[in-house]
Amino acid sequence: MKQINQISSAKLVDLYRQALKKNLSLNKLEKKISKKLDKVSVSQKVEQKEERERVSKIRHRLPKTIRYGALVLPMVFIGVGLFLLGNAIAPLAQYYFSSLPNLSENQLKAPIPKEDVLDVTPLVISQVEHGSAVLGSKSKTTGPVILDTELDYTNLTNWFNDGRSDALRKIQNNTMYVLSIPELEIEDAHVQIGGMNLDESLIAYPGTAFPGELGSPVIFGHSVLRQFYNPSEKNPRRYNSIFSYIMTLEKGAEIFLTQDGAKYKYRVTDKTDVKPEDTYILAQQYDDRKLKLVTCVPEGTYLRRGVVTAELVNN
Repeated sequence: MKQINQISSAKLVDLYRQALKKNLSLNKLEKKISKKLDKVSVSQKVEQKEERERVSKIRHRLPKTIRYGALVLPMVFIGVGLFLLGNAIAPLAQYYFSSLPNLSENQLKAPIPKEDVLDVTPLVISQVEHGSAVLGSKSKTTGPVILDTELDYTNLTNWFNDGRSDALRKIQNNTMYVLSIPELEIEDAHVQIGGMNLDESLIAYPGTAFPGELGSPVIFGHSVLRQFYNPSEKNPRRYNSIFSYIMTLEKGAEIFLTQDGAKYKYRVTDKTDVKPEDTYILAQQYDDRKLKLVTCVPEGTYLRRGVVTAELVNN
């Protein structure tokens, strides 16, 4: 367009020069130019009309299915895109506007000073491996580091950033019990003590209590967007979504753990969320019998850790 405008301007200047040489008046020159512009305008309109007619003929030659498809498909793709976007945003909105206000304002408290809080887990692991650790002893830690969201979080070792991941590999054993949450249609979900793969089972952190014992079993499970929730035993990928709804449990909801034929009933008393580096949730307090379920929240993200706490019911 710029080139055309420059050429047109040059032609106009040339016309003015020719007019001056021929002693033509400016009025005559302007009329002459006006006529030429009118001709150009008419010519452009004719060309545009012919182009529209040509396009219209091509459209009419196309089958109706293609014509209507060309109109409908973009709207369908836009609708699908908005639907997928809504599905991704909905859990975040639901968590922050619905679930989060109902969480306990009292964050889980560590039984030791804040500066030593990250030493709890190595201590518990030491008790399992050697049976001789003393409560309050310190171990070397690298300090809290927020987990990288590009990691595979179906591998529990990626939830921790130091010796805790090594402990999960070393302390994996054949001990297993089952978990059921009737309200969420979770039946007989296997809980492996130690291990890494959250795709195959729930994982109880090694060194935490067994069902019914003083302290609290700390059980980790994976979560995804809630629309993909399917905890059925027939679903080969049930553990990929099994904890997607635990943060919807209300106080009084029942959770069952079964080990060696003994069934233990727990009732939900509290739920909260913590930062990924707040591993003091693994700490054991031996003045009560509790249970902690841990997953990533909001569901489908790895921003924080949701913790549901339940107490053993004395039958």
